[in-house]
Amino acid sequence: MGTGDANAHDVVLVEVGPLADLSPGHACRVETPAGPVAVFNVDGELLAIADKCTHADASLSEGYLEGHLVECPLHGSQFDLRTGEPQNFPAYAAVRCFPVHVREGIVLVEV
Repeated sequence: MGTGDANAHDVVLVEVGPLADLSPGHACRVETPAGPVAVFNVDGELLAIADKCTHADASLSEGYLEGHLVECPLHGSQFDLRTGEPQNFPAYAAVRCFPVHVREGIVLVEV
């Protein structure tokens, strides 16, 4: 990141909480400067997406997790947590994905 670079942005790491509190098959929501983010533990793999369905703004952290897919609790659209891409209608736009880090047992999301 160079000074004066119009495309440069500051990376912000937002603390989600202890890894021990996010067990496999579960999700949590964290407020970030980029808006709410849903963090999922899929069999030990941590994945994060914007916590808003692109169809009707429902919270995806409250959705149904099946493998790498989360189903919107409102109308049933599914999103791939690895890519953010919708897998079925009524959603047609992808959700944003965010990198996740674990440092000293604390989960952090990069926004």
